[in-house]
Amino acid sequence: MPAIHSLCVFCGANFGTRPEYTDAARGVGRMLAERGIRLVYGAGNVGLMGALADACLAAGGTVIGVIPDSLVRHEVAHLGLTELRIVNSMHERKAMMADLSDAFMALPGGLGTFEELFEIWTWAQLGLHQKPLGLLNVAAYFDPLIAMVQHGMQEGFLRQKHLDSLVVDADAAKLLQAMDTFAPTFTPKWIERDQR
Repeated sequence: MPAIHSLCVFCGANFGTRPEYTDAARGVGRMLAERGIRLVYGAGNVGLMGALADACLAAGGTVIGVIPDSLVRHEVAHLGLTELRIVNSMHERKAMMADLSDAFMALPGGLGTFEELFEIWTWAQLGLHQKPLGLLNVAAYFDPLIAMVQHGMQEGFLRQKHLDSLVVDADAAKLLQAMDTFAPTFTPKWIERDQR
């Protein structure tokens, strides 16, 4: 896997209840700027999304935001980004963010963050990409999600190798380093089935 030059970050449009969440978002933004890694995200100026982008920009980083026209009209688009790309739908938004990035990281967030995380994870399972996917487990936020996935494994719907394809750490620098050396460890689901 080549070095990460462009990272897509999924995170909340709210701040959450713990200051650690905002601190982590700002820390990731600064870290990407310091390492010359381009940030790709959902273009929001609110919550963790805004904190992430503002920190990256303040540290001299490059930030590309992708947002549907409907959200621009609701005045949540960050207008101070390096580049703002406006698309027609949420589907186009996610596809463009994936195309612009060579790795993905999820920070704490709500339904949108969960949906983005699981969709890009599913794409990897299906062999649609082989890009690293990381989970920044700030203040153990994602522990219940990981437990749910482990339950799915126990019930026969997932395999350990699918969980192993998700890089998890509470430290952003360690997570990014692990993602930078990531190598896919499983055969895409449908190819695997056909080889039985």
